[in-house]
Amino acid sequence: MSGTSTGKKAVLTLNEQQIELPIYSGTLGPDVIDVKDILAKDHFTFDPGFMATAACESKITYIDGDQGILLHRGYPIAQLADQSDYLEVCYLLLNGELPTSEQKEEFVKLVTNHTMVHDQIRKFFDGFRRDAHPMAVMCGVVGALSAFYHDALDVNNVDHRNITAIRLVAKIPTIAAMCYKYSVGQPFMYPRNDLNYAENFLYMMFAVPADVDYKVNPILAKAMDRIFTLHADHEQNASTSTVRLAGSTGANPYACIAAGIAALWGPAHGGANEAVLKMLDEIGSVDKVPEFMEKVKTKEVKLMGFGHRVYKNFDPRAKVMKETCDEVLAALGINDPQLELAMKLEEIALNDPYFVDRKLYPNVDFYSGIILKAIGIPTSMFTVIFALARTVGWISHWLEMHSSAYKIGRPRQLYTGSLQRDFTPLDKR
Repeated sequence: MSGTSTGKKAVLTLNEQQIELPIYSGTLGPDVIDVKDILAKDHFTFDPGFMATAACESKITYIDGDQGILLHRGYPIAQLADQSDYLEVCYLLLNGELPTSEQKEEFVKLVTNHTMVHDQIRKFFDGFRRDAHPMAVMCGVVGALSAFYHDALDVNNVDHRNITAIRLVAKIPTIAAMCYKYSVGQPFMYPRNDLNYAENFLYMMFAVPADVDYKVNPILAKAMDRIFTLHADHEQNASTSTVRLAGSTGANPYACIAAGIAALWGPAHGGANEAVLKMLDEIGSVDKVPEFMEKVKTKEVKLMGFGHRVYKNFDPRAKVMKETCDEVLAALGINDPQLELAMKLEEIALNDPYFVDRKLYPNVDFYSGIILKAIGIPTSMFTVIFALARTVGWISHWLEMHSSAYKIGRPRQLYTGSLQRDFTPLDKR
């Protein structure tokens, strides 16, 4: 363990026997108690949901939910979203430091040169139904990448690990756009090297071969880049922990990222912004918002996109996302009843003492769902875009795990099943 020993020990008494457990400090955050020695005393710790368990060490991302702090390699997320761009944040997460201008130029060029996917992958899509959920297709295609790029799958080879990280960051937007195009029956659009990362994604999503003059709206491209940046990493959440757990077996990186995508697909994790739009559909119209908010107070209905499991004060990503949301809606001049409804929800939540006192502020999912809808992205693609943005976080954690000693993940359990019993033959049951 590279954490600093505090010199303090926690003392646990088991059956009148005392066990001293070392306490370690990180650079930020709560101290941790090393409980490994409990195993030698025939006991496990019990922590459903791993709410109080640090399963790894990491230098990538730090979150303080009470203070509303999110740092990537020490840099506040608001500074990165305002002053940086997604590929620069990717470099930071992958390498630990911000790039020099030369390093950034080289990194951007490297990613750009890897945005194409093997042509056989195009045929791979034909095996899916057109009405399949894009996340189902995404899981399958990303998991299959190991069959197309098997030249660099040695997880013990640092060069293999690094080129795989570049390939994933570069190709995921291409695959995500292909998932969308396939679902609507349009031809795939190949990536263009003259466009930046966000522009390229929007081009592959919305351009068609007949429209040779298609131009990406720079305001929408900026908004897309910010959405990517604000979702790039979020510490040891369910999907990141899934990637690390799969990676601890030595599984190839594409399989690990596919596992992360599958975990993200759950509505309690990556589907929150999609749930916001569903909630707006159920409310129906602006005049019904006050009644809906009263039902929220009596817990008759759930308010989606407000508050956060980790952030107990405010979501530091939400302020940036709100600014972006306002810019997009102003630029597009959209007159959408559902968006008007969302703004009314926001107004009440920011001013009603019930919501203010409980710190039920709009979170990043509330605003990102509104932005994506305004851009013209269907709700079925919301989680795909989340996966696209989070891929760099997943692969950064995978790289970090493989750069030092690690153990295969093996959670334990509190068994409450039957005692040992003898088998009864079928004719005697």
